[in-house]
Amino acid sequence: MWKIIVRRILIMIPQIFLLSILVFLMAKAMPGDALSGMLDPNVDPAAIEAMREKLGLNDPWYIQYWDWITKALQGDFGQSFRFKMPVSELIGQRLMNTLWLAIVTLILTYLIAIPLGITSGRYNDSWLDRLITGYTYIGFAAPLFIFALLMVWVFGFHLHWFPTSGSVSPGEVPGTLSHFWSKFYHLLLPALSMALIATVGTVQYLRNEIIDTKQKDFILTARAKGASESRVYNRHILRNSLLPIAAFFGYEITGLIGGTVFVESIFSYPGMGMLFLSSITIRDFSVVTALVLLYGVAAIVGSLLSDIILSIVDPRIRIK
Repeated sequence: MWKIIVRRILIMIPQIFLLSILVFLMAKAMPGDALSGMLDPNVDPAAIEAMREKLGLNDPWYIQYWDWITKALQGDFGQSFRFKMPVSELIGQRLMNTLWLAIVTLILTYLIAIPLGITSGRYNDSWLDRLITGYTYIGFAAPLFIFALLMVWVFGFHLHWFPTSGSVSPGEVPGTLSHFWSKFYHLLLPALSMALIATVGTVQYLRNEIIDTKQKDFILTARAKGASESRVYNRHILRNSLLPIAAFFGYEITGLIGGTVFVESIFSYPGMGMLFLSSITIRDFSVVTALVLLYGVAAIVGSLLSDIILSIVDPRIRIK
C-alpha cells in the first residue's frame, strides 16, 4: 500500500504544478488588475503606471508566474490590496472557521445518510423507502444556495432558533466553554444546510448497493445455510455495501469546497468561501489565486484519500 501512496503523491506533483499555471493564467485573464478600481480616479495616470511597474504587473506572464510560485512555495502568497496584510495571514484567520464548518458538515452528513440509506435499502419498495427516496429526489433537485436561503429564513429570521450571521457572539472570551459553544451554535445551521443536501447522494449510493448486494449468490447461500437475518445484514450485506461510501469520503471533502463558498456568503460566516467571493468582486488577485490553488490542492488530496481509504477497507482492491 505504501508503494501506491508514494506513486500517487509523485503523480500529484505535476498535477499541482499544472493547476498552479491554470490558476495563474485564469486570474490574469480576468478584466483589470490588482490596482483596477482601488485607486482614486483623480490620481495621475503616470503615478498609477509607475505603481504597476513597481509591482511587476507589466512583466510578461511567465515572469510574474515564476515570481508568484517561488514565493508561494515558501508560504508567501503576496499582499492583499484590500485588507493591507499578507495573504497567508489573512487566509489563516479564516481557515479554521471553514475547517470546523466542513468537519461538522461531514459528521452530520454521515449521521443522517447512513441510517437513511440502510433503512431504504433494507426495506426497499416499502412506504418508508418511498419516503426516503422522495427526500433524495427533492435534495437532488434543490440548489444548495436556494435551500440555504430557505433555512436561514425559516430557522433564523422566522423562528429565531439560530443566529443568521457571524461565527461567534460578541464579547465571548476565547478559550472558554461559552466561546466554544457560541462558535458551534453559529456554524450548526450552515453545516446542517449543507449536510441535508450532501446526504442525498450518499443515501442513494448506499441504498442501491444494499439492494444489489442482497441479490448476490453468497447472500442467498448464507440464508440457505440458516444464518439469521441480522447476521446476514451485519456481517455480509452492510460490510460489502459500505465500500463505496468509504471510497466517496474523499470526494465528499472536495464537494464541500463549492458548498462552503455559497453557504458562508448566505450566512455571512467569516470563512474562506466568503473571503473568496468578496476578493473576486474587488479584484484582490493575490487572495483569489491563493484560494483557488488551495481549493484545487484540497480536491487532489481528497481524491488520494478516497483511494487510500478504499484500499484499507478492501485490501483486494489495488489502485494503480
